[in-house]
Amino acid sequence: MQKLKHLIEAGALTFVFAVFRAMPLDMASAIGGFIGRAVGPFMSAHKTAAKNLSMVFPTLSEPEKRKLLRDMWDNLGRNAAELPHLPSKKLLRRIQVYGMENLPGGGKPVIFFSGHLGNWELLSVAASSQGLPLTLIYRQANNPYADKIISSIRATYAADMLPKGFKGAGKLVRTIKNGQSMAMLIDQKMNEGIAVPFFGRDAMTAPAIAEFALRFDMPIIPARIVRTKGCRFEGTMFPPLGYEKTGDDEKDVLTIMTKINVILESWIREYPAQWFWVHNRWPKS
Repeated sequence: MQKLKHLIEAGALTFVFAVFRAMPLDMASAIGGFIGRAVGPFMSAHKTAAKNLSMVFPTLSEPEKRKLLRDMWDNLGRNAAELPHLPSKKLLRRIQVYGMENLPGGGKPVIFFSGHLGNWELLSVAASSQGLPLTLIYRQANNPYADKIISSIRATYAADMLPKGFKGAGKLVRTIKNGQSMAMLIDQKMNEGIAVPFFGRDAMTAPAIAEFALRFDMPIIPARIVRTKGCRFEGTMFPPLGYEKTGDDEKDVLTIMTKINVILESWIREYPAQWFWVHNRWPKS
């Protein structure tokens, strides 16, 4: 029964993606946003998003909260509708990329980190357009058939794709040794991670980016993709995150991950309607 359910879900996803792919990009994005605004507030995830907003921004008025949640669903709906267009060259012309001068020279591999902000799927597109294909570290979908569909789209611009966790760890080490840069989204809860402050509360956070940076002396580059208007975006590569080795690996990892969460916080405060508030980021009391 589980397999049948997954096949039905994957079939529906294939159909929806085909419909959006057949539309002009701007039309698909706008309709996706409309569907997100119309359907999102009736989903159970809406309660999670509202709870998270109230916790992070307790002074928000109810009208402000409703507007922010509405804009969040608009962004998420647009993201879903834009995903089938990822293989086309149209999206390349919609992204203004800044900060390439912040990358180290000499072909030195780096680790990019970002969060589920704006249209995070376009990070690989932006990097590829600048001659820097990335190995993406991603969380596999619960539905293996849907995961294959989405991964085949992402792979259009990624140099390689590795699943999070033990399964992809060995290949990731080989990838780094081969001089390949990689990118991670690190703003989701990881039960096996470490507790790191995030908006004033401890949040279980994957420490892999700090561990690999320390082990292989790799620069850590903050990078984000935000939506500017409609189906247009701004990608920014920020200066490398400063860190040092003290000899205490556990302390160094926590220091790096704390700095990373501070940066993510600043981005979310700047673009609150473009973050993935529907994720249950903080553990229950």
